[in-house]
Amino acid sequence: MTPPTTGTEFGPTADSTAGPLSGQSALVTGASSGIGRAIALRLARAGATVWATDITEEVVEGGPPVADPLSRISAASCFERLDVRDHAACAELCARIAEQHGRLDLVVPSAMTPGRGSLAATSPEDWRRVMGVNVDGVYNILSGGLRQMLTQAPRDEVRGRFVIIGSQHGMVASPGGFSYGVSKAAVLQMMRQIAVEHAEEGIICNAVSPGKILTGKSGPAVAPEMLAYSEARTPLPRLGRPADVAQAVLFLADPATTFVTGHNLLVDGGWMAG
Repeated sequence: MTPPTTGTEFGPTADSTAGPLSGQSALVTGASSGIGRAIALRLARAGATVWATDITEEVVEGGPPVADPLSRISAASCFERLDVRDHAACAELCARIAEQHGRLDLVVPSAMTPGRGSLAATSPEDWRRVMGVNVDGVYNILSGGLRQMLTQAPRDEVRGRFVIIGSQHGMVASPGGFSYGVSKAAVLQMMRQIAVEHAEEGIICNAVSPGKILTGKSGPAVAPEMLAYSEARTPLPRLGRPADVAQAVLFLADPATTFVTGHNLLVDGGWMAG
């Protein structure tokens, strides 16, 4: 198998203001590191004005702090601290983005926290910690985003879009990751609910579910035996990169993708097809 890379950067574009998201605003949570960081940068390169948010500016994985490369791509884009567990703060930020930009076009809930252990090994405290970010946090930002989007006039029949970051482990069991797997299954159901319940109002909602993505993090997930297992399960001759997920998000965010909603796009190198 070809040695995987972990890069999340994207080369310069001739003119990001001419990209498919030119003139649009986008809010990305969990954007300090890894997949969220790659998404924020990719959307900015596509022309969006991006509010990259996270509970901290410190990078856990995936390169230098997002604020600097983001500002070099798009002077109007910015980083802002946000605790997605705070419902009022999520609603306030969505309203403020619309006030400053004129509307809120795209929300990408990417913030997450890992959960390890079976049901028997999951304490109430661990359960609440994971659900607080992975489920409540997604609900909070979706709620704030939807409330704002429903006040907006449609643009090309669309009032607003959501692209939720799920996981293949929201579809199949996550051995040793009970709370994480349950949380990702929950957000995929949120996606379906929103897509169906708000379609007539001009809201498009989809999800991107990554497989094994190498973000630069350390720990049990990248232990040699785990990487060997993931490589054996992935038909394509490499593991995923954050840029792969970011490109899938851009596809679902593109105004040209207008008749796709309620869809969970797998970015897993064929893992779930095997």
